[in-house]
Amino acid sequence: MKKYILKIFLVLFTVPVFAQEQNKVVVNKIIAQIGDEIILKSDIDNDLLQMKYQAGNQALPANIDCESIKQQIILKALALQAQRVDSLTVSDDEVENNFQNRVRYFTSQYGSKDALEKAMGKTVDQWRHEVIPSLKENLLAQKEQTQITQNVNVTPAEVQAYFNTIPKDSLAYYESQYQASQIVMYPVPNQEVVDNLKKQLDDWKKQVEAGKANFAELAKNNSDEPAAKQTFGQMTINREDDKGRLDPDFMKAAFLLREGQISPIVKSQFGYHIIQMVSRVGNEAIVRHIIKIPPVTDVEIKGTISRMDSLHELLSSNKIDFNQAFNLYNEDKNAKFNAGAVIGMANGYPVTPFALDQLQDKDLVNLLPKMKDGEYSDPQVFTDPSTQKVGTRIIYLRSHTLPHRENMQDDYDKIAADALAAKKQKVTEDWITNHMQDFYITIDPSYGHCIELAKWNKNSTDRVQHFSASNVK
Repeated sequence: MKKYILKIFLVLFTVPVFAQEQNKVVVNKIIAQIGDEIILKSDIDNDLLQMKYQAGNQALPANIDCESIKQQIILKALALQAQRVDSLTVSDDEVENNFQNRVRYFTSQYGSKDALEKAMGKTVDQWRHEVIPSLKENLLAQKEQTQITQNVNVTPAEVQAYFNTIPKDSLAYYESQYQASQIVMYPVPNQEVVDNLKKQLDDWKKQVEAGKANFAELAKNNSDEPAAKQTFGQMTINREDDKGRLDPDFMKAAFLLREGQISPIVKSQFGYHIIQMVSRVGNEAIVRHIIKIPPVTDVEIKGTISRMDSLHELLSSNKIDFNQAFNLYNEDKNAKFNAGAVIGMANGYPVTPFALDQLQDKDLVNLLPKMKDGEYSDPQVFTDPSTQKVGTRIIYLRSHTLPHRENMQDDYDKIAADALAAKKQKVTEDWITNHMQDFYITIDPSYGHCIELAKWNKNSTDRVQHFSASNVK
């Protein structure tokens, strides 16, 4: 049986990228039914379009239509079991939060909400209306999978046995992986410079409010945010999901605004802002902002380096440990959510440990290979790649691995996670094998070539015939 567990989770992050091709689907009919849930031909056609897109130039396996129908039947079986037998529920908030996660993910992939809507051939609101029912079904199926496998675990012996089944020439090869943390301090800019920037921001606020200027154009031409020339200072923020990612003072000020309102000057750890509320629904809002970052001089930077030299001495002589120093001296507000961990990016997601090629910060790429585990770097000046703000920092290299072929000593946690996933999959497969006979399933005769589907269909037909015969007697 194919790995349908992965499919059910992936479907949550499938976007209808084939808008034009989908519109060609004219003829529709029911091709399968499980209980009172139906699967339409258009469901399978669209699923196959997605598979074709994801496969790229690779040919799809034979009878891929059978696999698609089977996946959808299994998903509906799990959702039905969750809702009608095990009384599991999915709240509207859960569904909406998952939908918004999809929107944020694909907006980042396409570059903007407008580009996403163009690719889909529909608005995000239209997409919400279409996808919410299937999203709820997917979430119910996930909860049922979790319930089925909630007591599954693996022993060290099972992890070893799983590792022994992996062909030696299939073992992954890993580049060096690093775990590092940092303490950040920011030079304090000259107050006169700060006052001038604040006066400038206040003037822009008054111009927009008087109808003499356009906020978006001001952001494009004047904001110190590198992306503002393309985004016009616009961004989507979420009160819950962006905790730890965006400055808390910025977030607090933004969510106090009414639509169209411009904030007073807001100080964040990155600089000084004015914020305009564009629109808001619940915990999610679209805002524009202009940020001005006060420049700092060599004198101010040297003063901060001097403070960090003193801290470095305390750390290196073990008079204070990293966690104590971080709690006392770190000035990066966002870092408190991850204890100063240095984060890499892989396929758009944060990762740690990380490989060097997953770092955006090229200074760290050069620094980390020269350090030893447990060592503190000398204080260094850096420029935040996302905000262009100048800061100083001490890097703590917690650990690193050498390039190596996957093995039990260096990669036990990952192998154990894979072994647990495989065991959970086997338990779910066994559940499917033992419980599909509990569901009434019919398949359109045109899919008689699908062996497993034909078996499920026959089981349901035999049960109906047996029940009917019993009633006659």
